[in-house]
Amino acid sequence: MMPDAVVRRIRFSIIWIIPILSVLIAGFLVWRSFASNGPEITVVFDTADGMTSGQTQLKNKAVVLGTVQNISLTEDLRHVKVRIRMNSGTNDMLTDRARFWVVRPRINGASITGLETLMSGAYIAFDPGLEGVDIGKTKHMTTFQGLEAPPGVRSDQPGRTYTLVAPSIGSIGQGAPVFFRDVDVGEVLGYTMPPGGRGPILIQVFIREPYDRYLRTDTRFWNVSGVQVGFGAGGLKVQLQSLQALFSGGVAFGLPRDEDGSSTASEAPADTVFKLYDSKEDADSAGYHERVPLATYVTSSVKGLTAGSQVTMFGIQIGSVTSVKLDLDQKAGHPRVRIGMQIQPERVLDAKDIKHGALTDMFKTLVANGLRASTDSASFLTGETMISLNFVKNPPPATTSMEGQTLVIPGQAGGMNGIMDSLSTVASRLSAMPFEQIGVNANNLLANADKTLTSPEIKQSLASLKVSMQNLQDMSTQLRKGVGPLMQRLPEMTNQLDQTIQNANRLLASYGGNSDFHRNLQSMVLQLGQTARSLRFLSDFLTNHPSALISGR
Repeated sequence: MMPDAVVRRIRFSIIWIIPILSVLIAGFLVWRSFASNGPEITVVFDTADGMTSGQTQLKNKAVVLGTVQNISLTEDLRHVKVRIRMNSGTNDMLTDRARFWVVRPRINGASITGLETLMSGAYIAFDPGLEGVDIGKTKHMTTFQGLEAPPGVRSDQPGRTYTLVAPSIGSIGQGAPVFFRDVDVGEVLGYTMPPGGRGPILIQVFIREPYDRYLRTDTRFWNVSGVQVGFGAGGLKVQLQSLQALFSGGVAFGLPRDEDGSSTASEAPADTVFKLYDSKEDADSAGYHERVPLATYVTSSVKGLTAGSQVTMFGIQIGSVTSVKLDLDQKAGHPRVRIGMQIQPERVLDAKDIKHGALTDMFKTLVANGLRASTDSASFLTGETMISLNFVKNPPPATTSMEGQTLVIPGQAGGMNGIMDSLSTVASRLSAMPFEQIGVNANNLLANADKTLTSPEIKQSLASLKVSMQNLQDMSTQLRKGVGPLMQRLPEMTNQLDQTIQNANRLLASYGGNSDFHRNLQSMVLQLGQTARSLRFLSDFLTNHPSALISGR
């Protein structure tokens, strides 16, 4: 008979606590892992530079929102798929407004961003894009297209976006600054090329708050890229907006104001379209409303004259050149240059003093008083040319004409061209003079004069004239000695004086001509004749009345 089995009571061992705790901890960790993890998303980038699976993080404002789990190529091998495990609580952020981009060290013009990634490595930045957006109108997504460059504006950055229209962007690039009174108030977001490459380019700019309130409907934008160098009355002028604008370009805007210093235009709403001018001068010129179209024709060189060149009067700019075209004059049969101009009287006159329609008549009056248009050099160093409206002394008669609404005023060569034309006229007149014939006549004149002066007749006449002059001197001496000797020699001196006059007439006939010597010699002969007549009258009177020496006449 078998013995009955003895049933022993199983006792709990403390060693079982360890596996039980391990199972509980593992279960808690698994639960926590699933509870803390958010959805898994996929972001497509062009390249995976700087990203590592299990290490690269996704951040928003330096807060970690997820981690890269896997990186792989797309099926067409042209892009990379980055699978990211998001943290819990991020499900509402994953909408069609979200944007992703990789933060790396970047050099954009004069700005350097992403330097913090040199030590920590690249990371994926995330912008939910939900600022001011109704979540009910968004769409939940798990696959996104990543950006290759950081967006210009974050969704949580207050401000407004505007559009600029320009024929070309020049050196303006994405991230270029926008200035208002030399203060950086925004940046260029990008640009859109027109369809087919024709038409103006649309440039998107963002103006931060509160500076966006300064934009009015009459605000003007202009390009401030690079360095502006010019030569003026004050010498060399170099204008640089900023180093960043030098490398990446830049845009500036200003407000046209009324005479009292305020602007009456309303505030510009978001997405307003503005025109982008090439320079501040062009932007300022756009504010002149009264314009007088003029034109002139010249037949001289217009090198250095382009659309936008200055039109001046007495050195003061009153307008600008609008066109420079070559024109073939069918009537005259020779080419000429037509220069179109636009006079802006508001540059020098008050708006209240300008009467619409009366300026054309005023220019007609000025032309009648000698106003002429000519080309002039604005800078000898740069070769820039301008149009000068000057008044000409004793001008030839000229008339004005109309080409539609454009008044055509007479033009003339100016500047170096005018000088060269004047020199050409002088040279033409000099070339027309018979210098060869003048030289031959001068040589003949000198030869005849030398022959005449060295002839025996001239020598004899000069010797006789010398003797006669000596006789006259002796007569003067006798007059001082007394009347008696004078009466004795008076007939003799009279005869000698007659002989002197005959010698002088002979010398005068021998020399001839119309020279100073001839005229002086002729005057001397006349004076000698008067002296001879006086001596004869004195001799006859004393002969008939000798007592007159004592009692008087």
